[in-house]
Amino acid sequence: MNVVREIQRLNEKELQRGTAGMEGSWHGQYKDSAWVFVGSLPSQLSEGDVLCVMSQWGEIEDLHLVRDKGTGKSKGFAFLKYEDQRSTILAVDNMNGIKLLERTLRVDHKEKYSLPKETEG
Repeated sequence: MNVVREIQRLNEKELQRGTAGMEGSWHGQYKDSAWVFVGSLPSQLSEGDVLCVMSQWGEIEDLHLVRDKGTGKSKGFAFLKYEDQRSTILAVDNMNGIKLLERTLRVDHKEKYSLPKETEG
């Protein structure tokens, strides 16, 4: 929950300074990555569910819903890549801290991410 609050604090600070969406934004350090981390997902959600929820911020190119190797059950977090990096800013600013099925989502930029070998197509 601390990360959710920290992202909200950074966004509020930018709004007060008038730097939101400008080059001085904290989002700028992630300008070379279109990946985001989505945590605290309800375990009953499928890849399709995550796509539906997160696609409102842009076209999704890749999605890796992390699952337990033995049971196949979702571990409650995913990494997804947007077609356009600007979509990551929208996703982080709008989805971080929202409640989905009684769970508070954590959505944050992911600077570097590579799909695991077994999921690469």
